[in-house]
Amino acid sequence: MNIRIANIDDAEQIREIYMPYVLNTAISFEYEVPSNEEFQNRINNTLKEYPYLVAEKDDMIVGYAYAGSFRSREAYKYSAELSVYIRQDMRGKGIGRSLYSELEKWLIKQNVYMVHACIASTDRQDEYLTDDSEKFHKKMGFEMAGKHYLCGYKFGKWYSIIWMDKIIKEKSTVPSAFIPFSKISKE
Repeated sequence: MNIRIANIDDAEQIREIYMPYVLNTAISFEYEVPSNEEFQNRINNTLKEYPYLVAEKDDMIVGYAYAGSFRSREAYKYSAELSVYIRQDMRGKGIGRSLYSELEKWLIKQNVYMVHACIASTDRQDEYLTDDSEKFHKKMGFEMAGKHYLCGYKFGKWYSIIWMDKIIKEKSTVPSAFIPFSKISKE
């Protein structure tokens, strides 16, 4: 498996991976699958500030992960929100773990100190949502930070979200400046 920085030519394969999460699960709270053009925009916009990575196996993208702004205010620059999606038939093979590990390496170079994950959650697992994502994040060292109850409505049901956090770099009294991904990815 090869992990590399995504580019806009990956948009179609990334969209194909994401599609079942939108259409068949409550993992994503989107109702409509974004277009290829929208995915190209998302990739380009993300790469200005944060990493967007893909995992390839046999010249096919089997998963992707990216970081984004945790919040828009300047003081939050040292935190990032992470997301990961794996092809349905490739789950459970360590791809998510590899993508997150590589993502964290890049974020540490950027002087990001803490990462966050926003995860759809349910008290009752159903055909649209399990607790697999929460379990994955716990294995990756994330800890529960909080919960917003029944804030997302999809498939005729209400779902909660949980926030999980992980410190990836020791915090200092005066942190080093945040470095946009577009500057370090070219080094």
